Order: sequence, then structure tokens, then C-alpha cells
Amino acid sequence: MAYPAGHRDEVKKKIVDSARRLFNRHGFDHVSVDQIMAGAGLTRGGFYSYFDSKSDLYADVLGCFFTDPEWKNCWEGVEVDMASQEAAPQVVEAYLSRQHFEDVENSCPMVALPSDVTRSGARAKCAFETVFKAMVSVIERGMAAGGKERHTVAQATAALCVGGMVVARAMEDRRVADELRGACRTVALELGGWSNRTNARKVRPRRRQASR
Repeated sequence: MAYPAGHRDEVKKKIVDSARRLFNRHGFDHVSVDQIMAGAGLTRGGFYSYFDSKSDLYADVLGCFFTDPEWKNCWEGVEVDMASQEAAPQVVEAYLSRQHFEDVENSCPMVALPSDVTRSGARAKCAFETVFKAMVSVIERGMAAGGKERHTVAQATAALCVGGMVVARAMEDRRVADELRGACRTVALELGGWSNRTNARKVRPRRRQASR
């Protein structure tokens, strides 16, 4: 039976989306191919038509909204318009938002998977590096200040966003985690020259139940 045009791409996306959710929640080593395919509503037998191994899939999972135009975050109330002049402060707001903190399964993989990347092969590390460089590029384009230090500051701002969320997720005390996110957000916006802007799109303060 012939499949409609785009069928293969659609199935591959289902597998990647399932793997991203499971890897974010449980880590690379604790997720099986069977679990990934079940999460995608598929059987194990079809996996190897798309990927050589779980490690091969891993590099695709590391895509994010910086590099994948089809990637849609599920962070309620968070909007990032990558075409906007305000994209850079929006990225900072989104990255350090309560919504991103709580929605573990739909995290940007740079937050959820860095320790797994360090134990992986060159392809996964290159994929991680590509996403981080794309984030730096977005931040650098939106910075108010110029000069030779512009790229350096953009790198530090991106690292502050990613690292701040990683550390906040590791805290047992939610109040400490929220204070840390707030501190990182304040410093990141100051570094980029956005702390006094009033026209940047804000994260709407709508609360939902945290993911468990």
C-alpha cells in the first residue's frame, strides 16, 4: 500500500517527539527503543527504518526552536517570535520562565540533557553545539550594545540561561529555585541591555499544575 506524501517525515517526527519527552523525563540511558516507539503509537519494528540506533536518534532529539522551525514548545503563556526585533529578550524570558521550569517533558534539550551529551559521541556533541550557537546568535543580534565584546556577552548570557535553569531544576526547595531563576533573568536582561525595555513581549502569568 502506497503511503501519502509526507508520511515518512510525519512518522519520524512522532518518534523524535516521543524520544524528546522520554529522554527529558528519564534520561537517555533509562529509556528503551520499545518505550520510544510505544510513546509514538508505533511498533518497535519500524524504528530501524528511520534510525540506525538509539544514539542516532539522540542527535535529532537535540533540535530546538533555535534550529527547527517546526518545533513547537508547549509552555503555556510563553511566546517567542524568532522574527521579532525583541526575540532575544523573549528568549531570556522564555528560558527562565516558570512554565519552562515546570514542563520537564517539553524542555529545551540543552537544559534536560547536558550530562547525557557529555557521555555521548561526536554527533550528539555537535548537535548540542549547533543549538547553543544558534541561541547565542539570536541573543547577539538583539543586543543593544555593540563592540568586540558583543559575542562574548551573548555567549555568557546564553550560558546563564541554560545553566541557571539546570541548577534551578536541581533544587529541592522551590522558593530557592524560583529566586535563582529570577536572579539569572535579571542579570541576563541587564547583560543584553534589555532591563529597561517596556515593549518586549512578556510571559503571561498564567499558572498551571506542574508536571510530575
